[in-house]
Amino acid sequence: QIQLVESGGGLVQTGGSLRLSCTTSGRTFSNYPMGWFRQAPGKEREFVASISWTGGSTAYADSVKGRFTISRDNSKNAVYLQMNSLKPEDTAAYYCAAGPDVIVLRRGRPAYWGQGTQVTVSS
Repeated sequence: QIQLVESGGGLVQTGGSLRLSCTTSGRTFSNYPMGWFRQAPGKEREFVASISWTGGSTAYADSVKGRFTISRDNSKNAVYLQMNSLKPEDTAAYYCAAGPDVIVLRRGRPAYWGQGTQVTVSS
């Protein structure tokens, strides 16, 4: 079992930046691909970014490419999402996700979900 805990959300103005963190406990973190999803009010949860268990491969939704960066530190059991040039349409609850493999993860069927952290971008 893995527990995922997100932090770093908050209120920011358009054009600002935030860094989300997801720390884990439980089973071996470094074996799992990790990802971030988001869900805005009235919308379905959508894929944002993913990273392989080695950190050597990343993928992004088109809407965040060039603005968001996913990274991980296996020594700290943590994954991060650096969000720059934020827009009001980035407003959502952001969820950390883990495993079981990167393809299933990106399809929105990870093995584990965090509880989410709210990001609000004001115009």
